[in-house]
Amino acid sequence: MEQFRLPKIPMPKLELPQAVQDVLAEADTKLAHRPKLLKLFKNCFPNTLETTTKLMDDGTTFVITGDIPASWLRDSVEQVIHYIPLAKEDKDLQRIIGGLIKRHIRYVRIDPYANAFNESANDWHWNKNDGTEMSPWVWERKFEIDSLCFVVRLAYLYWKETGLTDIFDQDFREAMEEIVNVFRTEQYHLEQSEYRFGRDNGIAHDTLQNKGLGMPVNYTGMVWSGFRSSDDACDFHYNIPGNMFAVVSLRQMGEFFEWIFRDQDYVRELRKLEQEIDRGIRLYGIYRHPEFGPIYAYETDGFGNYCLMDDAGTPGLMSIPYLGYVGADDEVYQNTRRFALSKENPFYYEGSAAKGIGSPHTPPQYIWHMALSMQGLTASAKEEKLELIQMLENTDADTGYMHEGFHADDPAVFTRKWFAWSNSLFSQLVYKSMQEGIL
Repeated sequence: MEQFRLPKIPMPKLELPQAVQDVLAEADTKLAHRPKLLKLFKNCFPNTLETTTKLMDDGTTFVITGDIPASWLRDSVEQVIHYIPLAKEDKDLQRIIGGLIKRHIRYVRIDPYANAFNESANDWHWNKNDGTEMSPWVWERKFEIDSLCFVVRLAYLYWKETGLTDIFDQDFREAMEEIVNVFRTEQYHLEQSEYRFGRDNGIAHDTLQNKGLGMPVNYTGMVWSGFRSSDDACDFHYNIPGNMFAVVSLRQMGEFFEWIFRDQDYVRELRKLEQEIDRGIRLYGIYRHPEFGPIYAYETDGFGNYCLMDDAGTPGLMSIPYLGYVGADDEVYQNTRRFALSKENPFYYEGSAAKGIGSPHTPPQYIWHMALSMQGLTASAKEEKLELIQMLENTDADTGYMHEGFHADDPAVFTRKWFAWSNSLFSQLVYKSMQEGIL
């Protein structure tokens, strides 16, 4: 096994768009009574632009995840999502976000099964000996259903906010059709898919079992996924939050093809696929828990086996309303939320410094800042939002930034000091709370 030595890539510091500067000035007033929170927000809100974003000569935008010199489809979307409400009147933000959408489309056309890509065809890889079909453009080729959904999410939210349609060219249409083709193929993974992934590094969650094919599944209508949003292998390969995300993405694609491409026949195909996946979620993805009642499972194989947990990554069970599958008042979601925030969730931790959701991706007792931010973003009560913001403020280890995981008893023990997605999600929570007038 040969793992790539992480190179250091200098990212040119962008001049902050005026709309971003205006938000920071707004924070100077609205958060003046909380100087530490103000400092955190002013560090985290522009962090993606200041440290991870590069404008390319071809009109696209390359966004690295932070301490790894590659662009994850999922991460890069969530790294800029908090700028979208500011983009309608800001040409610089339109150049940045529109350019990222165009680069995503290019990446999907190169390989719709890959999760992370290089700036150029430089043949850099996380592991040069992975057992899968690699491209010199691909950093890592772990198939995660959510990666494709995030590509759709960014384009949809950008279009709805700005009304701009220049991104909707023939390449965009063909990339959407490629995503749909992958979804259709992976409904029948064992029978139709050529995707395989193996990594011989001795870490069980870093590879797929069964000679790279994954564990057996039954047909459900849902889409098979090799890996979770944490980049860890699924236990059972129908990831429920990921399939919920796919349902939302197909609805959004339906609007692209109805209003932009004017193709009613394809709209009907999208609706059929959406209904098949949604039916699978309703039939196979709900578990009758003896304490919490019906809850959404995290994963299932369609044979009656379930993985009951929640992970800090998005999409997860906590983030279901954030994705737009159901509202926060959905009864099954509320049951699921109570489960996820209880010790019945094997990755929920409580310590002297914080309580919240972690991940099998990090050691036991490590809570993720992203999980706390997502809990705040999906909370209905302002008291819970304020409690989460306070917890985030108290657990930065005086670094001025968010991290990946930190120990529930000692926030000074943490992973990933430069993790832009976590900074952006925190910023989104604080900015929305500012707008709601609860800070």
